[in-house]
Amino acid sequence: MDYKTSGVDIDAGHETVRRIKSLARSTFTEGVLSEIGSFGGLFRLEPGRYRDPVLVSSADGVGTKLKVAFLAKRHGTVGIDLVNHCVNDVLVQGAAPLFFLDYLATGRLSPEAVAVIVGGMAQACRDNGCALLGGETAEMPGFYAEGEYDLAGFIVGVVDRERLLHGRSIAVGDALVGYRRQGSTRTGTHWPGVSSSSTSR
Repeated sequence: MDYKTSGVDIDAGHETVRRIKSLARSTFTEGVLSEIGSFGGLFRLEPGRYRDPVLVSSADGVGTKLKVAFLAKRHGTVGIDLVNHCVNDVLVQGAAPLFFLDYLATGRLSPEAVAVIVGGMAQACRDNGCALLGGETAEMPGFYAEGEYDLAGFIVGVVDRERLLHGRSIAVGDALVGYRRQGSTRTGTHWPGVSSSSTSR
């Protein structure tokens, strides 16, 4: 048995990579040392910028908002949401995002749809000054319903140890500043017929 008879389209995989390479490159910052397609992404911290650097990492997903994307056939916004969820996770600990990686799994690979999803991620990475350093696209025939996929993101940020936010110094009388968010959030939300809740581990 070969890839084709098992339902995996190698040509679609190559076309997907061709379409997303320039999207990822458009996010590259000075710290990026590798190209898309390497086994691992390489990133170098700027020498002398941090006195005592601490790396802050997080992983997240889009959750049940994917169902809305499937129904509306709009896939760009889920890529934006995914990056922003991850950025927020490291931001609340005081870290600036350095780089982002994604994992996309689907039953049948559509280079066009993947390019739209990654295009949303690339836009959000540029907006946040964060490099889209790499990722993984998995085609698993029969595992997902036609036209559906799952999406996860992984981020690494950096903060000087003395500037870490951990909440231990919060006291009565401190001011809380809130920012209006754009769109809806995913964690613990309910969409029609679907419920979701997530916890960090």
